[in-house]
Amino acid sequence: MNIAAKQFASYGYHDTKISAIVHEANVTQPTFYLYFKSKDAIFQELIGIFKDKLHNHVEQSRLSSGIETDDLLQRIATNISLIFHFFQENEQVARIGLFLSEEAIEIKKQMAKQIEDNLTVEAEDGYFHTNINLSIVASAIVGVIEHFTFMKLWTGLNTPEELSIEITKLFLYGLIKEN
Repeated sequence: MNIAAKQFASYGYHDTKISAIVHEANVTQPTFYLYFKSKDAIFQELIGIFKDKLHNHVEQSRLSSGIETDDLLQRIATNISLIFHFFQENEQVARIGLFLSEEAIEIKKQMAKQIEDNLTVEAEDGYFHTNINLSIVASAIVGVIEHFTFMKLWTGLNTPEELSIEITKLFLYGLIKEN
């Protein structure tokens, strides 16, 4: 699976060959077909694994009620950091799920919907304004995470912790300077 993920992430779906996967894995093509029906089957399994793990990470990022205001920034940043760590530790599968697969747009829509659901509950708990379109906020968060993953995290310019703190400060406090 790891070798297939590496091949797909490096060469894309169409240019990845089963022969290259089995060669690098040091197995035969008949062995490959014992486990997977086709190239598409292993590709879809990788996407499924990514979607399930991403769903779990976003689900776990929902804030519990009763968090002190002083702890809010750090708690949110920690939760976002866990998503960045997931993308960093599973870069090939994340590249497939976020960028290469035909399902990438749908995966990001599902992520945004899940974040919107989290934000709705968190707003009801009194953490955030209720007079803002949480669907747009959730989509913006996904866009920022996606962009920073590709441009900052995977290039080594920033750590998950650095990125998560900046994103959290941006969304919590914005750009306006307080007097």
